[in-house]
Amino acid sequence: MTAAVSAVRESAPPSLARCRELVRPRLREAVERLHPWVAEMAAYSFGWCEVGGAPASAPGGKGVRQALAVLGAEAAGADARAGVPAAVAVELVHAFSLLHDDIMDGDATRRRRPAVWQAYGTGPAVLAGDALFALAVETLAAAPQGPGALRLLSAALADLVRGQADDLVFATRPWTGPGRVTPREYRVMAEGKTGALLGCALALGAALGGAPRDTVGALDRAGRHLGVAFQLVDDVLGIWGDPAVTGKPVGGDLREGKKTFPVLAALGSPAARRLPALLGSREYERAAALIEDAGGRAAALAEARSRTAAARELLGSAQLAAGPSGELTRLLDHLVGREL
Repeated sequence: MTAAVSAVRESAPPSLARCRELVRPRLREAVERLHPWVAEMAAYSFGWCEVGGAPASAPGGKGVRQALAVLGAEAAGADARAGVPAAVAVELVHAFSLLHDDIMDGDATRRRRPAVWQAYGTGPAVLAGDALFALAVETLAAAPQGPGALRLLSAALADLVRGQADDLVFATRPWTGPGRVTPREYRVMAEGKTGALLGCALALGAALGGAPRDTVGALDRAGRHLGVAFQLVDDVLGIWGDPAVTGKPVGGDLREGKKTFPVLAALGSPAARRLPALLGSREYERAAALIEDAGGRAAALAEARSRTAAARELLGSAQLAAGPSGELTRLLDHLVGREL
């Protein structure tokens, strides 16, 4: 349940486009099985149509999760097609999470268009999200090794919900004092909210590709580390990023009062004693400068580097096919290398 993937560079590795082209027909086939009205909302969320069903080519997601699923299957030594059911399922779950996330956060736009709940209404958007979730389960249940795959998906979903719940609760907690959010709590939240589905995508693809349990587990952990690293880099971009890249105003996360890692890390420094007062004001540029001076930006990037190294180590130690393993590493570097 995150917009992090929206900020990746334009020079994407070829694996993203290759996997997207492989998965797209199966994803469309799955969506077309839904009730026509619900299918239209789902198609709108993917950028395939306008409200009313007229064809469109609006910006969609980069397809990171589906690429991870396909590459997970190939890394296990299987044909790319073995990972397609996993790719479709995780893409459907991701879309479901975004529909509900926009409602919970009150975000009126998604990928520079009205969010589904704005375009169709809150109730219909909830229904469309529920339908996408059910379709993901149906897709995996019909795949080879379906029961085991469903267990992986359900575990990831449980962690995703916990992460989202933590994120919502964090908004109600104070910046300082015994009730404040700690960096450790934030790491746990980010692994659930962002990392769980990335790890699940890799693990599901490997599982459907016939990988042994140890390899599946290693890929799950690598994806989770990747998710945390990506979220931390996104936090940095959310304060100091170029609006042309992030799609947000300068200091966008500060304007929204988000408890992101750079802020939480800075609040632990004596140099940031004036920061709580600035966070409650509209002096966003001064707050951003103080967060950087207090070490918040450096701490977030250092943690992202550590998580990236952990993901690389897991990929290097697993018994993976050399070509797909190299593609996974390049994709990892692309996703988290924006500021590292």
